[in-house]
Amino acid sequence: MLIVYSNNAINKALMYKPYRYITDYSGIKTQVLSALAYYDLFNFPLTKEEVFLFMTTRCELDQVQHCLNYLSDNGFVYQLDNYYALKNDEYIVARRKAGAKKAQELLAIAETVSSYLIKFPYVRGVAVSGSLSKKYADDKSDIDFFIITATNRLWIARSLLHLLKKFSFIFNKQDYFCMNYFVDEVHAEIVEQNLFTATETVTMIPLQGDLAFDKFYRANIWTRDYLPNHLMRVSCAEPLKQGWIKSFTEALFNNTIGEMLDNWLMKITALSWNKKTKAGRLNQRGVLMSMMATKGYAKPNPVNFQNRIMTFYNEKVNRVIKNIEQDIF
Repeated sequence: MLIVYSNNAINKALMYKPYRYITDYSGIKTQVLSALAYYDLFNFPLTKEEVFLFMTTRCELDQVQHCLNYLSDNGFVYQLDNYYALKNDEYIVARRKAGAKKAQELLAIAETVSSYLIKFPYVRGVAVSGSLSKKYADDKSDIDFFIITATNRLWIARSLLHLLKKFSFIFNKQDYFCMNYFVDEVHAEIVEQNLFTATETVTMIPLQGDLAFDKFYRANIWTRDYLPNHLMRVSCAEPLKQGWIKSFTEALFNNTIGEMLDNWLMKITALSWNKKTKAGRLNQRGVLMSMMATKGYAKPNPVNFQNRIMTFYNEKVNRVIKNIEQDIF
């Protein structure tokens, strides 16, 4: 069941009273510009509520609005319809609106696909991640899934799911089965902790496995250090349904044989990916194919994309602040 940002959700976030609010408006202006700078990397304008949610400092919505008014009145930020951006470009607003419409279509498909993925052995939770979790998609977008598995059986679950993906190529539906990030229930805490991973975590849309994602969010409470205003989730996951086929299959491998199989699958998968990395193979986005494989998680190597985004972001923020600090501070 998908739930978009609502006024009630925003109000719930605003009801939370921290120990201290920032009253220095120059500091809030910096944070507003930083939030806009991050999404400017993706040509993605924000509403005032989204600016509030993606700021790295705890404040109030009316403080954000005050700063947005000042920044837009003085030409540092542009108001485009109900959105704000660092560039005066109506195209990015039209692009976002078209992307939101396409995203709704793909999210409906993601719900259906997730209802099948959750039936696989050892799968405990399924969520949408990536650009689709921000309610944006285009004609080239795929559906990225974040998967939570049972402890010590991640590689059995992942291997079975990727067999399904291989079959999807027959029907040209492989873009609906992009399962790039796996964690098990014990290793739910995201290792890399920065603004990028915090944003990806809080915007994730859980579809299946409510209890698994409840534990996941509690394990990643550190995201509040980066996005303290983001107190709500944008969806609620369906409860886990353990069918008899899934239960029977898991019972067959809840033993030493299952442990050995999981370890073997991890080793051969890691070997295969290492060969791709050494060969310099690129994915559809032009990023080097490389995976970090451990007993508790399987994920893209952050050096190849995540670090690049954070470098671009820091450079952009420094440039934006440097250009206007003498005018507003």
